[in-house]
Amino acid sequence: MSGFDPPATSDPTTDRRPGARPGPDDRDERPARRAPRSTGAGATGVGTRTRAAQASPRARVQVATIGNLMSMVGAYLPEPDQARIRDAYRLSDAAHLGQFRSSGEPYICHPIAVAEICAGWKLDAESIMAALLHDTLEDSGVSKTDLHERFGSEVAELVDGLSKIERIAFSSREMQQAESFRKMLLAMARDVRVILIKLADRLHNMQTLEAVSPTRRRRIATETLDIYAPIASRLGLYRVYNDLLDLAFKHQFPMRYRVLRKAVQAARGNRREVLARILEAVQRALPEVGITAEIVSREKSIYGIHRKMKEKGLSFSQVLDIFGFRVVVDTVPQCYLALGALHATFKPVPGRFKDYIAIPKINSYQSLHTTLVGPFGTPVEFQIRSREMQRIAESGVAAHWLYKAEDESFSDLQKLTHHWLQSLLDIQSTTGDSLEFFEHVKVDLFPDAVYVFTPRGEIRALPRGATVVDYAYMVHTDIGNQAIGANVNNAPAPLRTELQNGDVVEVLTDTQSKPNPNWLPFVRTAKARSEIRHYLRTMEYWESVELGRKLLEQALVALHVDLAGVDPAKLEMSVRDAGVKSLEELHADIGVGKRLAKVEARSLALRIAGKTTAAMLIPRLAPMMIRGNESGAVSYAPCCNPVPGDQIVGHLRGSHGLIVHRRSCKAARRNREKDRERWIDVQWANEAGTLYRTEIEVVVHSERGVLGKIAAEISSGEANIVNVSMEEDAMETGRLQFAVQVRDRVHLAKLLRNLRHLPEVRRVARRH
Repeated sequence: MSGFDPPATSDPTTDRRPGARPGPDDRDERPARRAPRSTGAGATGVGTRTRAAQASPRARVQVATIGNLMSMVGAYLPEPDQARIRDAYRLSDAAHLGQFRSSGEPYICHPIAVAEICAGWKLDAESIMAALLHDTLEDSGVSKTDLHERFGSEVAELVDGLSKIERIAFSSREMQQAESFRKMLLAMARDVRVILIKLADRLHNMQTLEAVSPTRRRRIATETLDIYAPIASRLGLYRVYNDLLDLAFKHQFPMRYRVLRKAVQAARGNRREVLARILEAVQRALPEVGITAEIVSREKSIYGIHRKMKEKGLSFSQVLDIFGFRVVVDTVPQCYLALGALHATFKPVPGRFKDYIAIPKINSYQSLHTTLVGPFGTPVEFQIRSREMQRIAESGVAAHWLYKAEDESFSDLQKLTHHWLQSLLDIQSTTGDSLEFFEHVKVDLFPDAVYVFTPRGEIRALPRGATVVDYAYMVHTDIGNQAIGANVNNAPAPLRTELQNGDVVEVLTDTQSKPNPNWLPFVRTAKARSEIRHYLRTMEYWESVELGRKLLEQALVALHVDLAGVDPAKLEMSVRDAGVKSLEELHADIGVGKRLAKVEARSLALRIAGKTTAAMLIPRLAPMMIRGNESGAVSYAPCCNPVPGDQIVGHLRGSHGLIVHRRSCKAARRNREKDRERWIDVQWANEAGTLYRTEIEVVVHSERGVLGKIAAEISSGEANIVNVSMEEDAMETGRLQFAVQVRDRVHLAKLLRNLRHLPEVRRVARRH
């Protein structure tokens, strides 16, 4: 599985028998004619509905009821909202009539179960209604307009955000899946209830996954591990997170799961006496310092044990923190008081204390974690937190009604979640397509984080492995775009520096600076990567437009055509006849090599003049000037590395812009014979600036320190060393190959002359 929900259906346990929902490979099929309508629910909509047993030979459950759901929502929602929920149930019940899951259950059981999970989080009436209706747009012919008219725009938008994209709109399954995932996350960014309902949907599907084939189980389990579990963690839904991890592990690696589960059960029995003694000691110690606490035992999840064994190369017997205790107190000060009491009772393990209260996790999780050495040397982990922290750890963002709160009343969790959701919209606005958007977001779904400080002492959380550039873009897009360096812990540091917990970071900027494509390999966050790519795409486009304009004007001048004197309406019509929307688009196509300037100029001149002249048939083009500041639109061939002063020629290569070669380049001469139309005359402008890469080879006597001497000479000659490699030759000689940056051919000649004067150098020459 690729890491997102199969767009064909949100219920992976669906059967594909006649009358059942379409599976992920039958998206264009609709359910066959439904079974005759039963008497359905009673007047209140809370009754039961029975399917004929023969409708599904494998049916194990014949009755679907919302009695339990109505009991749950009745505890916190008023009667008018309950009536709307019953109405939503009636529509869902009718829409899914005759559809069965692979387990044989009536399909309506699934929406009811999803709604019950949402009710357990005490979500509002619109969320419960959307949970009941979340598959109706896909499978039953119910339209978004129908939902809007019957239940209002809020419910219709929630259901639409949960629905998938039709297959026919995309060229591949990967693009379809990525677009479906993008739509869901953007809907989530606008209303977090979308992902809460989606997580409830995925949780119930994982709980009932046994009915589908092993291949689909593994695919769906991998998807859950890749995307849905990290999203649950990112939103602070730890109970859902752990349940999804264990269920995914169970279906992805069933044999490993069974072995580890048996080992945990055996260990539970073996350590029962030790844990009982620890619990008894803690229950005595806390009241002595005036703390009344709720103490519950906790067990490491089976997936957590598997992950720790795999990451650290441990056997099961070496995983020492399988069992532990959670201490829940009333206030934050009591958390630290309880910590002191526990450390006075049992010795703490050095290096195993973490204070997530002072520095919360990126999803606002707060707790004190400490590992103590219990009786018989058994290490036991304790988690100490307040009741409010416990509530947030269990329900995450669902505990805060983020989607109803005003900005000024946001809690810390709400602010962090709101910031992340807003970043999804920012990434979308700077991303080229759905696959790129998916890759960006996936990078951000990592639970580990490092915590750094701004110069003012504010804490910022970043994914582990993040660099100074990631931090700069987190602060502000302009800071990232203009970054030139940084001070980390008051010491100068390069932009690629990987940040560590506790670092104090100050970014140095220059308004003349711009993003560098060389940043892309080391940036870690989705925001940084998408902003850099967006800037480069924008700059490259306008550079391509400018290059195309120069090439076209050059070709038109040779044909004695001056666009300035052409009627704008006639010019626009002529450009559209060429198959492009505007002159700018024509320039861009020429700039990236999709169209040839000489061909387009000839065609444009014919449309404008309406006749052919001798000059049009045999154009004499003046050389195009290369100034060295054209950036991405003009590049220099690595086969010959031209520098100002070299005789040069230009190659218009499709989608690569203009590539400059030396005229003496063997590759250029060979390719020019094959495709003359794409080669143009170019020459260096008098003001050509910046530094240009070229390569030199130095044969030296092999002796101590020779590389340092050569490098020092190159540096003193005001040239930059980009790369160096060395080969040992016979006769006690070595061959050094340098990639250097020089201003022009004269600068290079001076550099070679200075190197020849060194006694260690036997021979030096420019390569290629």
